Amino acid sequence: MSKDRPLVLVTGASGFVGRHVVPDLEREGWSVRRAVRSPEGKGDEVVIETIGPDTDWTTALEGVDAVVHLAARVHHKHEEHAVQLYRNVNIAGTLHLARSAAMAGVRQFIFVSTVLVHGRSNEGRAPFSEDDILTPRGLYGMSKAAAEAGLRTLARDSQMTISVIRPPLVYGAGAKGNFALLTRAVNLGLPLPFGSIRNHRAFLAVQNLSSFILRRLGKPDRASNFEVFLVADREQVSTPEFIERLAKASGKNPRLFGMSPELLSSLLGLLGRQDTHDSLIGSLELNVSKAIATGWQPSVTLDEGLRLALSAHDA
Repeated sequence: MSKDRPLVLVTGASGFVGRHVVPDLEREGWSVRRAVRSPEGKGDEVVIETIGPDTDWTTALEGVDAVVHLAARVHHKHEEHAVQLYRNVNIAGTLHLARSAAMAGVRQFIFVSTVLVHGRSNEGRAPFSEDDILTPRGLYGMSKAAAEAGLRTLARDSQMTISVIRPPLVYGAGAKGNFALLTRAVNLGLPLPFGSIRNHRAFLAVQNLSSFILRRLGKPDRASNFEVFLVADREQVSTPEFIERLAKASGKNPRLFGMSPELLSSLLGLLGRQDTHDSLIGSLELNVSKAIATGWQPSVTLDEGLRLALSAHDA
């Protein structure tokens, strides 16, 4: 393979974020090696069936200049097995990949973590910033916080530059979770009880996440081997405003009605959806000044990001 173009290994290349990041990297002059769970026949790819503490990364890392690590265990239905899965994939698997990359001479390592390492809400407090003491919630948030700590330690004895990105809810074509639920509810015209919520939340278009990853790969900060960044769209809006913007992008009328936060919280608790309460009712504001200081700017607005998400979904 010609080394006229730098080579980047992308894990989770066939996932939601990976499907957006890979073509952006190629357009910016990178050769991309896609780490996938099963063969897809799309250019330079390597099959990695399982990410864990014993994964053999030798072939995948051959000639690689940078790694973008997107793959992670996010949800698991069986709680009794989840702890070990999160530990094997998100913690031990991430650190084993990073150590393997450092030993292979990789120059840069980008790790996409989560804002959940800060907790689920900053209600009544200042926006979260990179220097806050971490208070992770849930198995996923705790596993990402542990992986970050391990990467920080690794960076002290490595020449490899490590960048950690902590995104909030990432939306775009193919997104799952709460964005998919809200999109489905709006398209079906379902009444949504969020009209009385007066919160502020950060969101992140997948295009903006991708552009920040490209920024870090193109201009890493050589003053430090380890840097953490909070990244979000320019606008941080309330849940009802987000739903109204989503409905506008869908060409629908938002069917919002008011319900007291206390009653809504109780209802969601009875339904076993405390995670939905935390991610839709509480505030989650981020101070993204450090990311902006790198010279990065969000490439799309909230309205543009929603239109892109829905137009691609309808195509």
